Amino acid sequence: MKYRNHIWPLMCMAALCILAACTKTPLEQALIQAGKNRKELEKVLEYYQNDSLKLRAAQFLIENMPYHYSYQGEELKKYFQYFERFSVSAWRGPTFVRDSIIQKDGKFNFKALDAVYDITSVKADYLIHNIDFSFKVWREQPWGKYVTFENFLEYILPYRIGNEELMEWREEIYKRYNPMLDSIRNTPYGSDIRAVTQILMDSLSNAPIFFTGIFPDGPNVGPNLVRWRAGNCRELTDLVIYVFRALGLPGGCDKMLVRGDKNVPHYWNFILDENDSTYFTSIGQNSKNLEKAETYWDPKGKVYRETFSLNRNIQQDLKFDMLNVPKNFRKPLMRDVTAIYANKINHQLRISADSLTVKPQDGETVYLCMSSQMHWLPVAYGRFEHDTIRINNVEGSVIFKLAVCRNQKPLFISLPFLLEKYSGNIRFFRPSGKKHSITLLQKFKEDFQAHMVGGIFEASNHPNFRGKDTIHIITERPPRLINTARLPKSKPYRYVRYYGPPTRHCNISELAFYQSASDTSTLQGILISPPGAVAGNIVNQFQNVFDGDPYTSMDYREPSGGWVGLDFGHPVQIQKITFSPRNRDNFIRKGDLYELFYAQTNGWESLGKQTATSDSLSYNAPEGALLYLRNHSRGNDERIFEMVDGKQRLW
Repeated sequence: MKYRNHIWPLMCMAALCILAACTKTPLEQALIQAGKNRKELEKVLEYYQNDSLKLRAAQFLIENMPYHYSYQGEELKKYFQYFERFSVSAWRGPTFVRDSIIQKDGKFNFKALDAVYDITSVKADYLIHNIDFSFKVWREQPWGKYVTFENFLEYILPYRIGNEELMEWREEIYKRYNPMLDSIRNTPYGSDIRAVTQILMDSLSNAPIFFTGIFPDGPNVGPNLVRWRAGNCRELTDLVIYVFRALGLPGGCDKMLVRGDKNVPHYWNFILDENDSTYFTSIGQNSKNLEKAETYWDPKGKVYRETFSLNRNIQQDLKFDMLNVPKNFRKPLMRDVTAIYANKINHQLRISADSLTVKPQDGETVYLCMSSQMHWLPVAYGRFEHDTIRINNVEGSVIFKLAVCRNQKPLFISLPFLLEKYSGNIRFFRPSGKKHSITLLQKFKEDFQAHMVGGIFEASNHPNFRGKDTIHIITERPPRLINTARLPKSKPYRYVRYYGPPTRHCNISELAFYQSASDTSTLQGILISPPGAVAGNIVNQFQNVFDGDPYTSMDYREPSGGWVGLDFGHPVQIQKITFSPRNRDNFIRKGDLYELFYAQTNGWESLGKQTATSDSLSYNAPEGALLYLRNHSRGNDERIFEMVDGKQRLW
């Protein structure tokens, strides 16, 4: 059965489930919804009638199939091209791949795809092959004896990860990656899940990964990712899950519905050891080494683990009020694992009625929301009882807002507030009637600012920098697009360079030297770089550092040892340096139109528009307010912030 509208069939299917659940078991309910496909599913149950464990596995899959579906349609071919082409044309960049596909075939149209539900379409042969191969791997691997049946059901047995198009994949991936584990399989560590997983992750990381976040939103890509190795954190997490499942490793996807410091969801892999302890890893980041869950560094707020089975406890908690349940909780194929990650700093959120701007009804569900640009998205829920809102398992260092859902719309009932990470204290952002003058330098956090901390400027009269002098050290994150260092008068130098800090790939966008602090004309020279590196190389891009454009940059090919500089031809005085960190164009850009807002309970209040005349903006803003700066001229990345000691603190 196919549906062009993706939301309505989900709600209809859920409503049928709710009605049937009053009198039927989940398995009986699923078989009723299967319609003409019921005979196929009954074939599976009959096939395993003499194998109680495989029968339970089949029942587990079938009773949860009503909540799973694929997307089909011609547009999928166009969507897959993004990932396939990028995997072989990464040197041209993801923007080139995206634009070339759009130019040739037009933009990908997600709405043109059809939703096809598993319960009405999956055939017996497909399920039987999936079940048999899953059991084969579980039973043959040395570590399989430490994988409980419950973990096997959730994290090894499932035939799909999300809403990808279904295909056979287990055997092919097994044959490709199982030999990688031969080196450990017959050793004393062959049954150690963590040791085996680390060997696998090391092997997976040997081949290149093609990361990008600019491709259009679409369904899960599917098992071809194992070949293409391209996409964002969602796709790279899926890649690893397919390999985990094919090899019988109990792992999957943990996620934030919204990152604590960004506007988007975030995904990574987890593995469960023989003690059922969680370790995280990620092939697309520096965290490919297995680490304990409680050491995960990003501000999280809430963390969920994706499951194949429906979380019926959440549905029961929300009383099946489908019209007033936010999308993330209508079909909850996930469970809350925040406590595992937060560990000792896990908090129960308790907020009394006198802190709210609107009082909920007694017993009403209250949603905890996190910021995504100017929107607030629900990530958890609790109850308003006895004049207090209680929401369990929340990690701090994140800004939240509270809402109830009435008439299918959110009604916000509080100002934004910060939950302190360690103390659990709550601080509301209450705009004061008093205003203060503020200076704004950026609209979104630039991660590359940190890449310059510890960088040094060196000068010498020898071409190999023998006898070099350090003339300036960057000791804090450069706060703006164009940063200035004024130097005391010293001896003249012919050669000067910026030497990047260890492990930071020497990231810098722009660099200029001046003979005196009052000069506006830069010193000119010949570009110099590390021996063996070629100016103009597509990776190093040394020439970008002196092209006068702060939006082009250098990213040295090695983590350490990168530098770039000038040969002036003869010794000169240097009394001023200006430099720009590598960036994604999120500093204030001269000529762009900006608008500043501050948060109220019911929305955002404008403090006016300005066209930037330099790399900063000046505003009068209410003290104590949560702020948001929008660029009307370009870009998408913008983030909430507050002013602390005259500086922006981006959350």
